[in-house]
Amino acid sequence: MTATVSRTARTRTRRERVLIEFPENLLRRADEAARKMEKNRSDLIRTAVEQLLEGLETKRFETELAAAYAANAQLNLDLADDFEAVDREGF
Repeated sequence: MTATVSRTARTRTRRERVLIEFPENLLRRADEAARKMEKNRSDLIRTAVEQLLEGLETKRFETELAAAYAANAQLNLDLADDFEAVDREGF
């Protein structure tokens, strides 16, 4: 008899157990939030970490984008000056 592996089993992300310590009050608050969200503690913590990391990545991207705009500010002003006459023509 050959065993078959379902598609979901093959694409499942490998998970590792980790041990983390929480102050009692924080753990109690996390458990309460998980209950309200109908999640277990692990799901709540995974979701929180994922949201934090996505927020950090977004902030990093926005910082890089702002730096790029600032670095090209003079070029953009020069281009605007170059095309000022065209803008007045009503194109």
